[in-house]
Order: sequence, then C-alpha cells, then structure tokens
Amino acid sequence: MPLFAIYAIDRPGASAIRAANRDAHLAYSRQLGDRLLIGGPMLAEDGTMTGSLIIAEFDDLAAAESHAANDPYARADLFENVRIAAWRKVLP
Repeated sequence: MPLFAIYAIDRPGASAIRAANRDAHLAYSRQLGDRLLIGGPMLAEDGTMTGSLIIAEFDDLAAAESHAANDPYARADLFENVRIAAWRKVLP
C-alpha cells in the first residue's frame, strides 16, 4: 500500500480549536492502526503546536484526501493549509 504524507498548518490564533479537538483527533488517527507510520504536531521554536504531520498507508490519494478532510481538526476548521503528497520511506 502506498504511503502519503499529510502536512497541515494551523490557522493563526487557533490554539483553542486545536486544544478542544485534540482527543477526537488522536482517536481518529489511532483508527489507522498499523497503517500509521508516524504522526505528531509541528512545533514553533517555543514549543507551541503549529500544525500536524501524519505519514500513513492509504489505498490511493483519494483515500488520503478523505482521511484528511474527515479529521476532527479539519472539520473544526483548524487548518489554514493542508498538503498531501505521496511519500517513500528510504532511511533507515
């Protein structure tokens, strides 16, 4: 199954949206099970969460797009920008 990276940047000033939807987002992401390679927040220099990165196996780009669109963060309008790209693991 191909891997896709979902890279999402938070809208400015949306930290309350992130906090309010974090538990639902984590539960949603865990539903990927073994298909989830990595996932976690992007951080500013001060440690503030500024976005999200997920790399997971999906059947195709459409499935990755559907997953991203149905993420509780996306449904709560947290993200300013979402980019999805095919990804290939090389190292290690």
